[in-house]
Amino acid sequence: MSDSDETGNGGGTGEDRFKDMETRDICGCGVAHGPGEHHHHQGGGATEPDPDPDAPRRTPLYDLHVELGGKIVEFAGYEMPVQYPLGVMKEHQHTRAKAGFFDVSHMGQVVLRSRKRDAAEALETLVPVDVIGLAEGRQRYALFTNETGGIEDDLMVANRGDHLFLVVNAAVKAEDIARMRAALEPDVTIKEITNRGLLALQGPAAEAVLAELAPELREMRFMDVATVTLEGAECWVSRSGYTGEDGFEISVPEAATETLARRLLAHEDVEPIGLGARDSLRLEAGLCLYGHDIDTGTTPVEAGLAWAIQKVRRKGGDRAGGFPGAEAILPQFGGNAPRARVGLRPEGRAPMREGTQLFDSEDAAEAVGAVTSGGFGPTVGGPVAMGYVPAALKSPGTRLWGEVRGKRMAVEVAELPFVPANFKR
Repeated sequence: MSDSDETGNGGGTGEDRFKDMETRDICGCGVAHGPGEHHHHQGGGATEPDPDPDAPRRTPLYDLHVELGGKIVEFAGYEMPVQYPLGVMKEHQHTRAKAGFFDVSHMGQVVLRSRKRDAAEALETLVPVDVIGLAEGRQRYALFTNETGGIEDDLMVANRGDHLFLVVNAAVKAEDIARMRAALEPDVTIKEITNRGLLALQGPAAEAVLAELAPELREMRFMDVATVTLEGAECWVSRSGYTGEDGFEISVPEAATETLARRLLAHEDVEPIGLGARDSLRLEAGLCLYGHDIDTGTTPVEAGLAWAIQKVRRKGGDRAGGFPGAEAILPQFGGNAPRARVGLRPEGRAPMREGTQLFDSEDAAEAVGAVTSGGFGPTVGGPVAMGYVPAALKSPGTRLWGEVRGKRMAVEVAELPFVPANFKR
């Protein structure tokens, strides 16, 4: 999880973890606006320069986070709550038991519309997934790949009838939009949506809580999308999330974001959840964090994301290839990837954090891999991690050694996820 002392495992604070995280997270939408500083007028009518463009931005719920006692840190260019007074451990456990409320308004959202070319067909030139076959009212996990087969970002694509709705990671949304504009315009229109926030409600009680506002949400399945009125506002709802639990993500008009947030938080089963618990929840669920577990040097097959490339885009499929890096990615199917992302269970209680080098024997001179995410898993009750190892060492039960503070500690390759998913199929 985040390196919170809530776990009793030491290793710094949750704030340290996220200050150092140059990063991104998946699944969410809503683009936030700047911090809202006003120009200060000086004599003679001159104005001071605009605020520092590199200064962290704020989501529409920033003031609410402060009111709720959120500990604010910089994350992906935004000022975000890493934890609340409940603490990371209890926030994590509450989400698994009832319902956790997350502000994910820092994520980017983009609408693609067909103009001279079908938007789904055009998008397939940039992602290795089946967009053309995506049914209306459904969404799918996707990847932007590069010419060497690496992952430029992971995203969600929804078919909303007359347009595609994309949710991209906060830290690379400008690059993603530039990539699409360069490749797809003017045949496809690409519009960044900047006047909506996004809220996520995750956990076994999420359905019951939201159904009090809109009973029809009970009928949605995992990865369904729908337009639903909540508290008088037109919301774009998906049954998805980033915790491994059942839940929803709700794109809401910016002016209605705080009203809806307060309504959800007023429910006895709902608690606000910060970045620290968000990280530990997704790690237990075996979900990748962009910039850490997947990046421009990682192929989808190495990352264990081959399931995201449907058969129609693979060798022998009707639309095989045709996306960046296909020549590097497609030959890796069938067990041909040189390395693999694996789950890792350190022996003992000490977590193995990101960057920990992995060795195939206690006295080996050369590392064979490294941890990409690691911490304490509150649901598991012990340390958990993910990392990359050579394909020959990927089988569950394989014993490796991680070097922690100069000492070699035993760690076992484990099945992912660490906590089974509870999605509503």
